[in-house]
Amino acid sequence: MNLYYVDLHIHIGRTWTGKPVKITGAKSLTFTNIIEHARHEKGLNMIGIIDSHSPEVILEMESLIQSGDVIEHPEGGLVFGDLTVIPGSELEIYDEQCKGPIHLLCYFPNLTVMREFSSWLSGHLKNIQLSSQRIYVSGLVLQRKVKELGGIFIPAHVFTPFKSLYGKGVRESLTEVLDPELIDGIELGLSSDTSMADQLKELHNYTFVTNSDAHSLAKIAREYQVIAMEEPTFQELQKALKGIDGREIVANYGLDPLLGKYHKTVCVECLHSAQNDEQLCTHCGSNKFIKGVADRILELKTAEGGPVWRPPYVHQVPLEFIPGLGPRLLEKLVNHFGSEMAILHEVPYESLKEIVTPKIAELIMKAREGKINLSAGGGGKYGKIAD
Repeated sequence: MNLYYVDLHIHIGRTWTGKPVKITGAKSLTFTNIIEHARHEKGLNMIGIIDSHSPEVILEMESLIQSGDVIEHPEGGLVFGDLTVIPGSELEIYDEQCKGPIHLLCYFPNLTVMREFSSWLSGHLKNIQLSSQRIYVSGLVLQRKVKELGGIFIPAHVFTPFKSLYGKGVRESLTEVLDPELIDGIELGLSSDTSMADQLKELHNYTFVTNSDAHSLAKIAREYQVIAMEEPTFQELQKALKGIDGREIVANYGLDPLLGKYHKTVCVECLHSAQNDEQLCTHCGSNKFIKGVADRILELKTAEGGPVWRPPYVHQVPLEFIPGLGPRLLEKLVNHFGSEMAILHEVPYESLKEIVTPKIAELIMKAREGKINLSAGGGGKYGKIAD
């Protein structure tokens, strides 16, 4: 087996003609820019681009295949040098079974299948051009369609207070809206980790994935996983999610949940932290709160620990969070050492000191080992490295 760095949740901001796809995504997030940045700057081996249903994105992928810059692998995936792209789609369901909207990730092996899925989608949503659109079918219907096409189905950022399975979508169990047999994995999101998610017994049968949900090039690989596969293909990814024939996720790398935007419960008005049972904010008197992921998980808790086969979850601070490490200095590091993955995993302290100050080099080492002091985020505001 070989080990591969994988981030399966990256958004398209604009098409190659400049039309918006993910409205909140950066204009620089075109398909071509993403694959070049993910390969050359980030050092990833496999990515999921989850707005690939958009017709102009499909045209861009077709153009790259016709030019020979991208090749379709017979076992699934679009190959760009040593990077494999898994085309996917993020969709929103909100039917009579849901308490609130839920985001879901669907992945497919090649452009032919994605084109077929896009055609089917166009009859069930208002704007096929845009990302994360509400689809007017039930979660069960969507699951069955994905499986009919041989796809992978993963609920997205499942604990986020807005537009997620447990944050808004269900009262207690995923079975309220989805068929548990047709789920291939669970995406944790930035404000939770393995130990938190494993407090829900119904999640013990699923592989956890940690992805960036990137809305800009810089955010790519702020969370990712290392996967053992023979080679980076769609079929190998399917096996890894099920732990078949030695294919498996070896480690999840993600933010400490304290850095996530929704870890703690906060007041809507002033973002002051609050206890889950508080009726009024002790700081401003408001009665409106955004419930944090940690508190929501405690409400749903049905287990003390998870299965023994879980891979380690490594709390790793992204380089962009390091004080003093701005874009220019980060670019200098990447140019010198090859990629962000190399800096995060391989480059020794003494070598880092040749490019950056000892203080920054020390923070990078601590970030690698998850030993930096943090203050918690909440209410849409990221946590930060504490003094």
